[in-house]
Amino acid sequence: MSSVDRVRVISRDGNDETEREDAVAVEEPLEIRLKSSGAGKGESFVTTMRTPGHDEELAAGLLFAEGLLDRRTDLVELGRPTDPRIDPELAANVVIATVSKEALARGESLRRRTVMGSACGVCGKTSIENVLSSERPPVDSDLLLAPEVLVQMPDRLRADQSVFSQTGGLHAAGLFDASGRLEAVREDIGRHNAVDKLIGSAWLGGRLPLSDRVLVVSGRAGFEIAQKAAAAGIPILASVSAPSSLAVELADAAGLTLVGFLRGLRFNVYSHPRRLRAPS
Repeated sequence: MSSVDRVRVISRDGNDETEREDAVAVEEPLEIRLKSSGAGKGESFVTTMRTPGHDEELAAGLLFAEGLLDRRTDLVELGRPTDPRIDPELAANVVIATVSKEALARGESLRRRTVMGSACGVCGKTSIENVLSSERPPVDSDLLLAPEVLVQMPDRLRADQSVFSQTGGLHAAGLFDASGRLEAVREDIGRHNAVDKLIGSAWLGGRLPLSDRVLVVSGRAGFEIAQKAAAAGIPILASVSAPSSLAVELADAAGLTLVGFLRGLRFNVYSHPRRLRAPS
C-alpha cells in the first residue's frame, strides 16, 4: 500500500487558475488485534489512523509504549489476516499481534474501544503517575551532546524525509547518535505514529533501551512523544516546535532532556540541561 496518493486540484495564484495533479499523504486506519497462540483471528485492541508503511513497527512501538509489551518474549509474532475470504485491502489495514498470556492479560485492562486520530497518542492517559510505571525507571544515561551537533540534526532529518518532499504533509522522527549521524527515520501523518515506528523498529531488533541516542521530531513535543521517548530510555528529545506543559513536567520527572524550538542555531532546554555540554 502506497504512502502517497495523486489527486486533481484547482490551483489559484492571483487571477490565474489551473487544474493539475498533486501528491497527498495517505491516511488509512490500522486495526491492531491481540491474540494468544492458536486463538483464531484475535480481538481488536485499537484502531489508529496512520500513513501506510512500517505497520509492524508501528504496532510493536505502540504496544510497547502502552505497557502491554515488556519483555521481548511477550511478542510471539506479528502477522496479517490469512483468511482468503477477507478483502486484500482490508487485510492490509490489520496487524495481528500474537502475545504471551501475561501480555494478553495486560491488554484487557488497556484495551481502547475507540478510534485514535492521527493527532492522538496516549489519549487515554491523563496523569504522569499513570504513565511512569514503577517497572520503567527514570532515564539513566551519561550521554553528552555538543550543542553544535544538535543544531545540525533538523536539517539532516528533513533531507531524509522522502515522502514529505513529495507531499509536504508528514511528520518525521529521527534517531541520531552523539556524533550527529542519522541512524533511522520514520514518517507518518501522525507525530506519535512516526515515533512508534522508530521505537518499534528498535524494540523488534532488541536494541532498547536507547540510552545513547537522540530523538528529533519534526512537530511539537507533546506529552505522548515525551512518554514514548522516556519508555524507550532515550535521554534527549528535541523538537523543532514547542513542547506542552505536561511534556515538560513528564520530562523533568522521567530524567529526560527536553529541547524545543530547535531552529537554526537556537533552541530552548526545558529539563535536565546537563547532557547538552561539549564532552571534555
